[in-house]
Amino acid sequence: MNVHATKFIRQDDVKAIARELVPDLRKTEFQTEKDRKVPAENIRLLNDSGLLGVMRARKWGGSELSMTAHVDAVSTIAEGCGGTAWVLGVYHAHDYIIGHMPERAQQEIYTTGKVAAVSAVIGPRGKAVKQKDGSFVLNGFWPFASGNAASDWLLLGAEVFDLDGTKLDEGDLAVPTEKLERLDDWNVMGLSGSGSNSVKAVDVAVPAHMFVSLPAILENQTVTFADPDAPAIYKCQGGPALGMFIATSSLGQARRALEEFLKVVPGKRVMYTSHISHEWTALQVAVGEAAGMIQAAELIFYKAAEDVDAYARRGEKMPMALRGRIRNDITTVPKLCRDAVHKLLTIGGAAGLSTKSPIQLNWRNLQATTMHGFLLGEAGAEIYGRVLLGVDPGTGVI
Repeated sequence: MNVHATKFIRQDDVKAIARELVPDLRKTEFQTEKDRKVPAENIRLLNDSGLLGVMRARKWGGSELSMTAHVDAVSTIAEGCGGTAWVLGVYHAHDYIIGHMPERAQQEIYTTGKVAAVSAVIGPRGKAVKQKDGSFVLNGFWPFASGNAASDWLLLGAEVFDLDGTKLDEGDLAVPTEKLERLDDWNVMGLSGSGSNSVKAVDVAVPAHMFVSLPAILENQTVTFADPDAPAIYKCQGGPALGMFIATSSLGQARRALEEFLKVVPGKRVMYTSHISHEWTALQVAVGEAAGMIQAAELIFYKAAEDVDAYARRGEKMPMALRGRIRNDITTVPKLCRDAVHKLLTIGGAAGLSTKSPIQLNWRNLQATTMHGFLLGEAGAEIYGRVLLGVDPGTGVI
């Protein structure tokens, strides 16, 4: 059995390891955006450093760390390249989902292909028809399959029906990339470097063991949750975990924008006034507010990670009130980061409009992040409000 091992790393070393990659990632961040995908060299760096395997079981070559380690890794990588960090975050999410699939599926995914980086569109956009032998025939079109250029497998969400057309379930099916059509349609203004091109399946046969129920993951009903020997990382509450995986890169992108601002703006003259930028009260206020918003986002997000980890270690289901709070947290954090960077971009003047400016690049990436269906601020607040008021949350993804 040829397991695609990454470098084993300790939790305490994750930030430092990620920090070592930042200079190289910055050298190619604009090329990554231009190419509309993460370079193969970046994927190699993530794999060789061990960061790719943070959320993967040791038996499959990973380090099986924690949600906090995920946040350390992805947020730090985002200080180098937002597109690369986004893709690393979703790869972590997909390792988590694979951990709930049958052992046979995990073995096939992690022992075949060039590198164990799995892309996905988790939401049930496709249709799978269950056959008499338990296998499936999958059809559908899935946009936003981030990082699929480097993946040999995809997890594709679908509603599942029997041969008579009765809906049975919904979940994710693992499919080799070679069986799918990959489109070149990712032409966007933010997160361009994530390479989130669409994929299409036409009558693709999927074995029975390559399916996992999404409701079962969200409600702690998979075999993995019941297994006392399963890694704690797979016992993270599904809704909070899946949301955090895609929101984490916001933290590092905001930090990067603030760092760049403090590097290039102080000392500049404020045109058509007598002010020097760093002596201007309005700019001082904007910087203080932006830095405070970024710090608040960090505190909120790390608290959420600590809560997820605590329940995962105990193998306990999180109470609905906590799940609702984190559902709101994962929308609040990208919004805080985006708004902080928008303050910096605006007060910094027209020079920030340059396509060579990391400030505008990270602002666009953050704007795109807040537009993800799972990260819409109004939806997160509504769901949390409903939970607090004792009303049905209106969604199972919590």
